[in-house]
Amino acid sequence: MNATASPAPPGIHPRLDDLIELRHQAVALGVASRHLVNTSFSGLYASVFRGMGLEYEEAREYRPGDDIRQMDWKVTARSRRPHVKVYREEREREVVLCVDTGPHMRFGTQGTFKSVQAARATALLGWAANRNHDRVGGLVLGTGGREGVDFYRPTRGRRSLWRLLHGLSAEPSAPGTRYPLDQALKMLDRAASTGSVIFVIADFNFDPQPLEVPLGRLRQRHSVILVPVDDPRERELPPMGRVVFRGPSGEKIEVDTDDVRARAAYAERWERTRQALLNIAGGLGLPVIPIDTGEDVHRSLQRGLEQLNRMHRPQ
Repeated sequence: MNATASPAPPGIHPRLDDLIELRHQAVALGVASRHLVNTSFSGLYASVFRGMGLEYEEAREYRPGDDIRQMDWKVTARSRRPHVKVYREEREREVVLCVDTGPHMRFGTQGTFKSVQAARATALLGWAANRNHDRVGGLVLGTGGREGVDFYRPTRGRRSLWRLLHGLSAEPSAPGTRYPLDQALKMLDRAASTGSVIFVIADFNFDPQPLEVPLGRLRQRHSVILVPVDDPRERELPPMGRVVFRGPSGEKIEVDTDDVRARAAYAERWERTRQALLNIAGGLGLPVIPIDTGEDVHRSLQRGLEQLNRMHRPQ
């Protein structure tokens, strides 16, 4: 449930200059961990997703130092000698950045608004993918258009990335609508080329059950990474008297935030919702990289990629 947000004052909307400037951070030295001080963001991005966008070429005999995760067990069993799979990198891999920009994203109590943080994350990931010669595109939810959604088909170079960043930074001509995320995922399944890497950067502060089936179908053909955008006050309310909240369907609920039990119930609801999302993601094998309005987005993303890199690293 999101606190009712008033129209955004100047300065809280993503600025195109800022999104363009983030291309420098995409190649800057890593700051998320002292163990990665010599690793650039784009290099870490490539390291985590190096296994995506590869085509099988042949099998060859195992050599000391080969990644055992690439063992070709069928050939090994047939030849009775250990073999590994050899891949060649596809010339063009698609990266699609699915970004939630609906009115519920114009909320923030620390640092910046969720919409701004989502745009920054989109820019960083887009620049990193572009630097690795991936085709970059996007799908933006909650636009002021008639359909409430804009799709930027992945292209070579920076053409679609530029259009995506312009779309995220443009002042909405209309209030925008809450385009259902599950419908956006179904659209992506039809629009994205098989084997795409898809980042879903969104407000997941709602019952995630409707997402399970479309995420599962999307996972069958693509690599999917979830990036929840959070604000500290969505997890825990401070004591500030009676506050009116508005739910996803527009219903209003008044909460006495001075009531310890009410604050505890609020926090418990957020934990249940997030755990439900993590359960769905875990069951489908989807990575989750949360970002927060009160933290540096570059640091948050790099920390998440670092964790994924450790998980993918041979033991």
